[in-house]
Amino acid sequence: MSVQRNDWSLQRKGIIDQDRHKERIKEAVRKNLGSIVSNESIILSNGRKTVKVPMRALDEYKFRFDYRKRKHVGQGDGKTKVGDVIAREDQGQGQGTGQGGDQPGQDYYEAEVDIDDIAAMIFEDLQLPFLEDKARRAVPSQTTRFTEIRRTGVLSNLDKRRTIMENIRRNAREKGQAKIGGFKKEDMRFKSWEDEIRYESNAAVIAMMDVSGSMGEFKKYIARSFFFWMVRFLRTKYDSVEIVFISHHTEAKEVNEEQFFTQGESGGTVVSSAYGLALDIIAERFPPRDWNVYPFHFSDGDNYYSDNEDAVKMADQLIETCNLFGYGEIGEEGMATYRRSSGALLSIFNDRLKNQERFIGVRIDDKEDVYPALKEFFGKRGVEV
Repeated sequence: MSVQRNDWSLQRKGIIDQDRHKERIKEAVRKNLGSIVSNESIILSNGRKTVKVPMRALDEYKFRFDYRKRKHVGQGDGKTKVGDVIAREDQGQGQGTGQGGDQPGQDYYEAEVDIDDIAAMIFEDLQLPFLEDKARRAVPSQTTRFTEIRRTGVLSNLDKRRTIMENIRRNAREKGQAKIGGFKKEDMRFKSWEDEIRYESNAAVIAMMDVSGSMGEFKKYIARSFFFWMVRFLRTKYDSVEIVFISHHTEAKEVNEEQFFTQGESGGTVVSSAYGLALDIIAERFPPRDWNVYPFHFSDGDNYYSDNEDAVKMADQLIETCNLFGYGEIGEEGMATYRRSSGALLSIFNDRLKNQERFIGVRIDDKEDVYPALKEFFGKRGVEV
């Protein structure tokens, strides 16, 4: 007599491996959000839905005998206890300089990831801080809410718990046993939804960017990276937030979104010109009694020395007028350990602005600092609606 047992889990091997692969990709994306946020292929995606993210290859666990080595690990004398180290294998050679090594490295490949999935991870804990109720027009935000249960619908909306309960009840009525089994169409229950419009307080965001001659390629790229994700965050999480774009050198002007992200750099720097224009726009179009206003400014901190006093005064006015004033100062590429103490606008703001609670200043010296800056500006704080 022979006894045979089939391992049916092998039938689902492909699905299990696929799910495992997707989880590993998500894990890799979460661990590398800092570098992904500033990835040039995303910033310059031009409407593409997916981007390629490098991740380490995933091998199946298996025993492998290396014939090139004379000594092998893993053999004990029978007297070992749990946790004892039997032997150690020589570490492979990794990145470095000098002569080429003879040990294999790790395989990396590019996985295509949906930009919307990356955005969902980035925006998970972000919101407009100090958002308050305002008197007039509110910002509509559409949400989906499941409101009732029906006998017909699509399988993706199947309510499994209610379906099982209906099946148990029917079996109890018909067979006298309250058990699960013999599902019929009449047991099926499906969730039904409706679009719910939720109104949030008015919000306007003013994006200001320094485009003077000192804003080189790296600084310009950092500023555009931040504003790229800021605009995407606002349009993803809020249905109707007003966004105003201001670029400035010695003079400031309001521009459209395309001009804001493509304008080249030239001229000197007078920061107060941007702040003055922002205050005029707020007074004319976004009165604080009706609007939550958030000005954000990115610059390299090199302002015309005689303009610093006016810049501080106008920054104080913005803080008094608005919910939050955010300033980002961009350093030189590769100078993360170097901090300028004199002449940099961030240090002046930190020393002289009156209401520090509604002011957030960050310093960016590396591409991976963009993601922490987003979290610093849009972290949860203050009043929520």
